Amino acid sequence: MSSSFDSLLCLSPLDGRYVSQTDELRPYFSEFALIKYRILVEVRWLASLAANSGISEVPAISSDALEFLENIVKNFSLDNARAVKLIEKTTNHDVKAVEYFLKDAVKGHPELQNIKEFIHFSCTSEDINNLSYALMFKDARDQVLLPLMSELIDTLTNLAKETANQPMLSRTHGQSASPTTMGKEVANFVYRLARQRE
Repeated sequence: MSSSFDSLLCLSPLDGRYVSQTDELRPYFSEFALIKYRILVEVRWLASLAANSGISEVPAISSDALEFLENIVKNFSLDNARAVKLIEKTTNHDVKAVEYFLKDAVKGHPELQNIKEFIHFSCTSEDINNLSYALMFKDARDQVLLPLMSELIDTLTNLAKETANQPMLSRTHGQSASPTTMGKEVANFVYRLARQRE
């Protein structure tokens, strides 16, 4: 099979014929995104363990170490994701590959090197996946869906104002009903959309 991109080889029309309409969602729902969010969850979990004074085996870490961890997330690249996928070929386990990637990534930092065995400590794959998926959906909602809803609400609000005096026959149960205006009917949709956005 050819290694060049062919939309006929896509898993669904979302990454095939509709790719231009769904491209904004790649940072949140691609496999790269899932790996990156898993990295984020694992990093935050390790930082949380270190911040908990009741866990004496994981001492508090310095701001330098925290910044080092945050930079792993912030600078996570396609090459990093490819490295995780390469590890996965050996582990045959996607979340375990993330854990091994992180353990390797902190090797150069003496403070984090000492606590690397606490990466993924006391977690199951489902713990990591559930949080990752939740964050993916939250960020996609906040960064893509809600701004688009706001744009649609603004457009419909303007349309409602422009057509406020344009009469039209309303319908109920498939039959003609009381006269209304186009603006009023559009305003109903604006209200519903705004209520759902909140």
